[in-house]
Amino acid sequence: MKDATKKSIIAISVIVLVLLIDQISKIWVKTNMALYDSIDITSWFKIYFVENNGMAFGIEAIGKLFLSIFRIIAVTGIIYYLTIIVKENYKNGFIACIALILAGASGNIIDSVFYGAFFEASYQGHVASFVPFGEGYASLLHGKVVDMLYFPLFEGTYPSWIPIVGGEEFLFFRFIFNIADSAITVGVALLLIFYRKTLSYSLMSKSDREKHNMEHSLEQE
Repeated sequence: MKDATKKSIIAISVIVLVLLIDQISKIWVKTNMALYDSIDITSWFKIYFVENNGMAFGIEAIGKLFLSIFRIIAVTGIIYYLTIIVKENYKNGFIACIALILAGASGNIIDSVFYGAFFEASYQGHVASFVPFGEGYASLLHGKVVDMLYFPLFEGTYPSWIPIVGGEEFLFFRFIFNIADSAITVGVALLLIFYRKTLSYSLMSKSDREKHNMEHSLEQE
């Protein structure tokens, strides 16, 4: 089996696995829990159902339609980049990291594009169900992203001597996220820890890479 085929299989396997886990978990939560319902797994881990219009970890900053279109453009760019690094025989780990980011971005796109058209609205006291296409709570590209992973690891009070927040209560970790968010975060973290040079090299223009390779070969002599 050729290297490019092996690397393609790695990338596809990562993407399919992440998307399956992400979508199965979201659909289960959406169709079995009312909005803001919570299931305690441990004292520091809960399944807590929320929805958001925004970026990863529930951050909201820009309009929904613009965000959905931006995500689609970004994923298209990542797909193109992934095909290039597979053809150019980059390391398996680097390819897997990019595949994780692509899968995570794609998972949240599915929510944004389709969930509004296929699901009833979720709200407190009401568990949503599937509806015929187009009869959901929103139009295409206006769906909400389902989040459910909540890790309130510890809480306490800021010391009184700290300016502004002194004496106020805090909770760590207060963000609520999903499998897609986790895939993006893990992929980016691994890139920054293990593949910074590879990432920088892959983003160079062809002429810059040829110059880099020539300089590197001279150093080895």
